[in-house]
Amino acid sequence: MSASKTTPTSQSPFSAVLGDQRHDVYADLAAQGSVHQIKIPSGPEAWLVTGYTETRSLLSDPRLIKGGWRSGAQADKLPEEVARGTYTTMLHNDPPTHTRLRKLVTSAFTRRRVEKLAPRIQEMTDELLTAADDGSGPVDLISALAYPLPINVICELIGIPEQDRADFRAWTQPAASPGFYSAEEYQFAVTALLEYSRTLIGKKRREPQDDLLSDLISVRDGGDSLTEDELTSMIFLLLLAGHETTVNLLANGVRALLTHPDQLVLLRSRPELLESAIEEILRHDGPVQTTLPYLTTEPVEVGDVTLPKGATVLFALMAANRDDGHFSSSGTLDITRDEQTHMSFGHGLHHCLGAPLARTEARIAFRALLDRFPGLRLAVPAQDLMRAPSMVLNGLAELPVHLR
Repeated sequence: MSASKTTPTSQSPFSAVLGDQRHDVYADLAAQGSVHQIKIPSGPEAWLVTGYTETRSLLSDPRLIKGGWRSGAQADKLPEEVARGTYTTMLHNDPPTHTRLRKLVTSAFTRRRVEKLAPRIQEMTDELLTAADDGSGPVDLISALAYPLPINVICELIGIPEQDRADFRAWTQPAASPGFYSAEEYQFAVTALLEYSRTLIGKKRREPQDDLLSDLISVRDGGDSLTEDELTSMIFLLLLAGHETTVNLLANGVRALLTHPDQLVLLRSRPELLESAIEEILRHDGPVQTTLPYLTTEPVEVGDVTLPKGATVLFALMAANRDDGHFSSSGTLDITRDEQTHMSFGHGLHHCLGAPLARTEARIAFRALLDRFPGLRLAVPAQDLMRAPSMVLNGLAELPVHLR
């Protein structure tokens, strides 16, 4: 069958922001089929895959590629040197470039380095919760914990001085949500990040320290090393993928537990379920809506639809994670669930390299919150909580809670 299937939708999931509207839109799409034509905020029409089986299969299909730095969001609207310095990442490249980059980066971004950060993550969590617990009333848990913890962790990992971190929120939000900010705002944000990264790389070359960026600068595989564009792009990727997603994991997770009191009680009574709970939170209301775009190199059949050559394809990870054909009672939060095969960290070549760090932060933050605040509860009705508009991310705008 030719690729003529268009699924009508009354609302885009990317702009569905109230309560669980976004999940409802994805559920409506999934009920109509596994593949849909949609209009994306930052570009032309695309194909959206919502089925779990189709997503898992196609994310390992060599006929779907990234296409290099030119495939970055609004890359055609950026000066070439800005686009190259931003999008020469593993996420935007295919083998053999992807293979080379992943090998070099993995040799520096090790599990041991993540484990070494755990005591510092615990210290930062305790400091943030002490500051938030001032008795002044409801607390926005995103501004109090879910945002500052991951940004400070990723900055310490990279080696970004504390005095330089204040500007990052203003840069990362537009950089992570092209299409929801003006082209000028987007270009300003990515250019500011690029210029800062170049300056920081110069400092680390002159005075290497015990941090990931210094290691990335010095890493070698034979005569190979990361280029300047690859280094600045890696900083961009770490800042966005390594912090914005963890913000959402923490906030979405707290919301999920507070709106499922039976699961919260179970977790408090059985703390050994924490790791299982984190995986279920990732499945139930993950931090990412969709993958970054892929391109087809030839016609690809998906069920009764043929994706044409050159088609832009997105994978709705939120929808795949609630596919009734794969998960029993998929809309239910169940922290004892055995089906821990969610897609929130992707699949295949581009499976998230930072997954161990995100899990470590979540484990420490959730445990500290649950142990310290037995009276933790929402300060507003759950259905009134707003999500931020985005094509890729799935995060709350704020999360007001009573700590006690």
